[in-house]
Formats: sequence, structure tokens, C-alpha cells
Amino acid sequence: MPKVTQQHMDARRAQILDAARRCFLRDGFHSTSMQDLFAEAGLSSGAVYRHFTSKDEMILAIAEENMRDVLDITLAVAANRQGQSIGAVLAELLDVIRVQSVEEDVAGLAVLVWGEAMRNRSLARKLDDLMGRVHANLVPLVRDHQESGDLPSNATAEGIASTMVSVLPGYILQVALLDQTVVAEMPDAVRALWPGPAGER
Repeated sequence: MPKVTQQHMDARRAQILDAARRCFLRDGFHSTSMQDLFAEAGLSSGAVYRHFTSKDEMILAIAEENMRDVLDITLAVAANRQGQSIGAVLAELLDVIRVQSVEEDVAGLAVLVWGEAMRNRSLARKLDDLMGRVHANLVPLVRDHQESGDLPSNATAEGIASTMVSVLPGYILQVALLDQTVVAEMPDAVRALWPGPAGER
């Protein structure tokens, strides 16, 4: 029997998650059965269970993938903070969310995941961890701007970073539910609200 390569396994996992996204967006988490997922993916139950033991595992994997680019951006900013205004960082995060929502309806999935997290403590803990990592990546950037005088020092860096992170769910909700023209100007708006030195954007 030929050996299954990691590349094949990764492709099969992606195939299953793509099918799960389509099902979840169409029917919601609770109305989607494992049989629906098998049919959508065009795979046997054994092929799916080789990668995921339950719908909850798929939901967790989708939530993690949705956050990956946001985490990558904040990690990159934390590693190289020179010349990045707070507004530019936040606007870049919003742009990533918008592009991913056009391609994969990331915003719609995020709203579904949030609702599920209200009853699924494992998922809630995972989301708490992911958002905590985004927050932790932004705190050093905020401190840098406080030290340079571009942000006020009468609020903690942690508090300002929390405020920045809180913009993301509001933006995601609007992308998921409203006409795209409504949110199109928000990245430029956050650049204006949190400019760099001497109004640099």
C-alpha cells in the first residue's frame, strides 16, 4: 500500500474544512450533521474522521484559521515596530479581514463562531487565547507610541491595546451583515483617528 504523503494529508484536511465552511455558512452549526459534511466534502466518514473526530474540532480549526493572518500581522508588527502608526496597524488588520471575507466569508464564519462560543466552553477558551495573543502583540507597539508622545500616557498600554482589539469584532460584524460600501472607509478612518508622528498615516 503506497505511503500517504503529508502534502496529501494537508490537502485532504483543507478539502474537509472548505466543505465544512460551506455547510456552516449555509445551514449553521447545529443544523449541519456529520452526514452533511461527508456529502459536501465528497468523502467517506472514515476519511473525514481520520482528520477530525467531531464538528467541534472542525469549528475550532476554522476559528484558528480565521485568526491566523491577524496574528501574523500583529506578530510582524511586534518584531518590526519602526514607522508603523497605531492607525496603520489597525487599518491593515481591517484590510485583511475584508479581503478574507470577500474570498471566504471569514466575517460570516466569525459571527457564527462567536455565537457557538457562548455554549461551547472549549471554543470560548480558544478564542480567548487567540484574542489574548493579538492583544499581547499590540501592547509593545502602544508602549512605543506612548514613549514617543504619539499616544497619551494617562491610560495603560494594556487598556489602549484592548480598545484597539475591540474595534475588530465591531468591524467584522458590520462586514458580515451590512453592505460593503458602509464599511469601505473604516480603514482610512482608523488611520485618521490614530495617526503617526505629526499626522503621518
